Amino acid sequence: MTNAARLLFAIAGLVTLEGCQSTAQMLASEEGVATQTAVRRGQFELGCPDATGTILSSNMLQPVLWGGEERAEYTVGVSGCGKRAVYVVICPLGSTGCFAGSARGNSEITP
Repeated sequence: MTNAARLLFAIAGLVTLEGCQSTAQMLASEEGVATQTAVRRGQFELGCPDATGTILSSNMLQPVLWGGEERAEYTVGVSGCGKRAVYVVICPLGSTGCFAGSARGNSEITP
């Protein structure tokens, strides 16, 4: 292998690595949107415009199909006005839209 070929190979490797993020970095990048999505739903369901949210856990979901989208999953606690609820938020990576669903056993808002 010539020096020029080695150099090109090294540059290609560095460019490839530069675009990679760790799972923790990917989860952190979507955290704000996930919290905001859960808080908006919680404010409506709790009848409390001052409700706030806290990330309780996060996880990276693998694509359902080969070549499919990776998704970040967050469990977000929302509280305010003496009430609280838990939501599971799913965010496709690189998207601006997330979906907040009620967590299991969340059918009755906790006073």
